[in-house]
This record gives sequence, structure tokens and C-alpha cells, in this order.
Amino acid sequence: MAKATTKPQYWLFKSEPSAFSIDHLAASKDQTAPWDGVRNYQARNYLRDSVKVGDLVFFYHSREEPLGIFGTMRVVKAGYPDSTAFDPASKYFDPKSKPESPTWVMVDCQLVTKFAAPITRAALAEDETTADMLVLKRGIRLSIQPVTESQWKAAHRLAGVKS
Repeated sequence: MAKATTKPQYWLFKSEPSAFSIDHLAASKDQTAPWDGVRNYQARNYLRDSVKVGDLVFFYHSREEPLGIFGTMRVVKAGYPDSTAFDPASKYFDPKSKPESPTWVMVDCQLVTKFAAPITRAALAEDETTADMLVLKRGIRLSIQPVTESQWKAAHRLAGVKS
């Protein structure tokens, strides 16, 4: 695994827990798994162009209650072709994406911390620093979102853990 050479950036990655939850990540070999299946161009561009090894990520459970941040991950492998796009048996199959010219990318993430209790949307919305996070904005549905350092620290405070 490559080492990060610059200060980490902060991100929030969303996943439906029935598809892939923080518990799935915790049960993965070395608590590491690919973050695959991203099929939005803006989110793909973040994964391809901006997310780097060493970046820190909130694991956010979406679409199923309770909605919120369940823990943190670290990016351990930067963007590379998403193999699910080439697999006709995968729900993420994309016949237009070719191995020689992939449309979609994924990164590998490793669990850092699973919070004792999730930071709910309500708790994020009530906090002065986290209230303006993109995940709380109407109409913002991106599964990959940037987070500021102050939001990162504030969310850790809400979780009762050191950042």
C-alpha cells in the first residue's frame, strides 16, 4: 500500500447498509474493501481525480434508518478501473465501459473507527459546524462528497471520539 505524501483530504461516502454497511467493511479481510458501483459522473470524477491514498472518509448509511455517519475509513488504494462495470452478472455492469478505456473507477478503503453510536442527520443538522455539510443539503444526492477539516473535527466531537 502506498503512503500518502500530503495532508489528507476529508470525504463522506454514502452506502445503503443493506448493500454494503460499515459492518460489512469490518468483516472484510484486513477490514479493507473496494468502494465500487459508483455510477454518477461527478462522484466518479472525485474518485478518479481527487480522492488519494491517505484521505479520510466518513462512512454514511443512506436510504435506510437510521441515516447518519457510522464511522471512518482511510483510502488505501487510489482510483482504478471498477471491475463491476465489466461483469455482466453485476448490477453495476456497464456495456459501454471497456477495460482498455474504463468509464468507472473505484478506490479501496480500510476501516479506521466504527462509532459506538451513529451521528444522525438530526445531530449533524443541529450542530453549528456540521449543519452546512453537503449531505444535509436538499437535492444533493452524490455518494462521494467533500468534507471540510472543521466538519471532520466537529463530527468526531459529536461522536465522542478524537479525530
